[in-house]
Amino acid sequence: MTEDGTTAYNSRIEDFRQNEFPMLRDEVYLDHAGTTLYAKSLVDKFAADMTSNLFGNPHSASFSSQTSTSRVEDIRLRVLQFFHADPSEFDLVFVANATAGIKLVAEAFRGNALGFDYLYHQACHTSLVGVREEATSNLCLNDAAINEWLGGTDPIPKSGHHARPVLFAYPAQSNMDGSLFPLEWSDELRRSAQPSDRQVFTLLDAAAFVATSPLDLSNSDTAPDFTVLSFYKMFGFPDLGGLIVRRQAAPIFQSRRYFGGGTVDMVVCLKEQWHAPKLQALHESLEDGTLPVHSIIALDSALDVHRQLFGSMKDVSSHTSFLSRRLRGGLTTLKHGNGQPVCVMYSQPSSTSRGSNFSVRNGPVVAFNLQNHLGTWISLAEFEKLAVLKRFHVRTGGLCNPGGIAHALGLEPWEMKRNFSAGFRCGTDNDIMNGKPTGVIRVSLGAMSTVSDVDKFVAFVAEFYQTKHVHEPTPLPVSSTRQDLTDLYVDSITVYPIKSCGGFRIPTGITWEVRAEGLAWDREWCLVHRGTGQALSQKRHPRMALIRPEIDFSSGQLRVSYRGSSLEQCQPEISVPLSANPSLFQANTTSKPMASRVCGEEIAAQIYTSGEVTNFFSTVLGVPCALARFPPGGLGKSMRHAKAHLQKHQKVNKKIQYRIPCQFPGMDTPPDSDSESEKQRILLSNESPILAINLSSLEALNRQITEHGGKAVSPEVFRANIVIGSSSSEPESSAYLEDHWSSLRIGQQDFKMLGSCRRCHMICIDQETAEKSEEPFVTLTKTRRFDGKVFFGTHMCHVSSSRIGTKESQFPTMMVGDSVLVDPT
Repeated sequence: MTEDGTTAYNSRIEDFRQNEFPMLRDEVYLDHAGTTLYAKSLVDKFAADMTSNLFGNPHSASFSSQTSTSRVEDIRLRVLQFFHADPSEFDLVFVANATAGIKLVAEAFRGNALGFDYLYHQACHTSLVGVREEATSNLCLNDAAINEWLGGTDPIPKSGHHARPVLFAYPAQSNMDGSLFPLEWSDELRRSAQPSDRQVFTLLDAAAFVATSPLDLSNSDTAPDFTVLSFYKMFGFPDLGGLIVRRQAAPIFQSRRYFGGGTVDMVVCLKEQWHAPKLQALHESLEDGTLPVHSIIALDSALDVHRQLFGSMKDVSSHTSFLSRRLRGGLTTLKHGNGQPVCVMYSQPSSTSRGSNFSVRNGPVVAFNLQNHLGTWISLAEFEKLAVLKRFHVRTGGLCNPGGIAHALGLEPWEMKRNFSAGFRCGTDNDIMNGKPTGVIRVSLGAMSTVSDVDKFVAFVAEFYQTKHVHEPTPLPVSSTRQDLTDLYVDSITVYPIKSCGGFRIPTGITWEVRAEGLAWDREWCLVHRGTGQALSQKRHPRMALIRPEIDFSSGQLRVSYRGSSLEQCQPEISVPLSANPSLFQANTTSKPMASRVCGEEIAAQIYTSGEVTNFFSTVLGVPCALARFPPGGLGKSMRHAKAHLQKHQKVNKKIQYRIPCQFPGMDTPPDSDSESEKQRILLSNESPILAINLSSLEALNRQITEHGGKAVSPEVFRANIVIGSSSSEPESSAYLEDHWSSLRIGQQDFKMLGSCRRCHMICIDQETAEKSEEPFVTLTKTRRFDGKVFFGTHMCHVSSSRIGTKESQFPTMMVGDSVLVDPT
């Protein structure tokens, strides 16, 4: 396709995208390697097919069953023809997904009496890596090792059994960085083998490749023995996979031991154990149980609509290749003001030589990481928070490609094991450890991607991660001390009895107890999913903001109401006693009760059994959930500790402090920390016993928001326990000074500062309406991002009084209006 042709093709997609992909309105979807998107025409065509035909279970002789059987076989043939595979040379086995196809092949080799040796490329998906656990021996190969193998050097130890089969697996396209690998390897391995050598089979993972590239299996002599793919990566729907088997390799499945319904002609159970597998067609002996008939029928519609909208796979490949080059070029040209690149690229341009026998080609995938102008890595978790707010859909992390990630990031096995020992797990926020990232950002393109998608993403990276004007670190004036800040006071106090739900504001004139775990009754309850035990959060369920708890001491009840639109079959209010009555909670009668989890941490919560209470919360949120309690004073999993801590380079109580260079001009202050601190007990708060914000800092933030046309945010979005106000005529003069405080005295109580509060996009949820917006996170990203993380507010904990025997030490309290002293002596 020529440049003019590519432009015309892109314009055609722009013309029909609004109608065919209405879900993309205001969204930029760049995760096609995960799954591409389904067209409206596909859903409509499939629905028409389903409502105009009667499809039964194929394992019957009825007309509806025979209709299903006929359609399934027609579609099986059509898929083979789509890949130019002669049905006399290949068979297609329908499976749940590519991983299921891989497992089917592994089952066959595992059943071999001599076992099998397994070799796999370092760029393999985790699902291919896992096959090694079934093998007699296994070895991970890089490009150089494969070149040597093709040159005649056997990578398998000579001690291996000469009759044992070898299975070699590799991806047609890396799901991590888009690297394309030679489809000729299968043929070259067969031709390089000596007559006396044992048989080598090849397993090709084509799932990522076939989504945007044509796969030609017209020559069975050169094709892989087994090819796995996922149709949802090609068409968005149905959720279905395929295993294409070269018939010359079919005998290996005779070693497969398991059989399911529909794959056998006869089974004997009484007195003898015998069965006869179906032999007429390979797929009949491998498709265990009832086929996903409706998904296969949907595949027929998918093939029609894809051709109608996008033309041939060659057209799709040309279009996505053009977009990929544009994306990579745009990201590569981004430089900071000091000349340092914004993006560290892992997807190489197609011209780069990979080895002596072949050169690199790339699919429409761009993998990279971000660095600031000082070379500091940008947190993947923080990047994704901002991307979500700006409606970009990308993938970050290890991408289920351990070998590819280790190679790209230079992670040695001992480093990966050290990271694991230090707490790294798949899905955690530990994305930078010991100075190295643990994952990457992946942008992947699909048939319905456009130039506009690419340009918007490059502009997004430039806006938020490119520092055009680099400033040298400059000394800050001596930080304000308690003599300078004599006008601070407690503006408001709020507790959040139910984690992630609305707050209860303490009335003026009421003293409130301060405990070791935080303010009394703060985050002592939570809502847990009844299926997983996971604590619910506003990030996924914004309506939690409209659930309003109220502590009623006169009745001894926690009263809870819902401030949203009225719901049928839902009471306006429920209540539970403040006292922890054991009869109200689930008894742990099972041998292993379901664990509850808060912030990834397993806890022993007490779950209420009341159907009235459970129905109230489940109806309000539309989620099967239950109320749980985590009272203070517990041990083991009934106890949690704070994670907040001071930054080791925070110059608190020093005469000279230095600005830590911020990503963008703004308030330059040091971020949250990496140093150790003594463990403070907490209940269900995320990081610390108490969270405070400074109204002066909020005023400075709101000024920055409104200057750029945004709407000022209220203190409530930060869900702080204590809001500190200032009676100064110039309150912004004390903005962000809380970063430098080491301690506070509020009324008669002392508090220790534990570090700045790292923020997520939950602060963009309006606590009065539960509506989401971009602010204040977007502005904070530009003005309060340090080491790739965004901060606002400060963590703190109560310090027990040394004045033993006083009322203040026996029953610590605070109230609205109390004076606030900074770093008192």
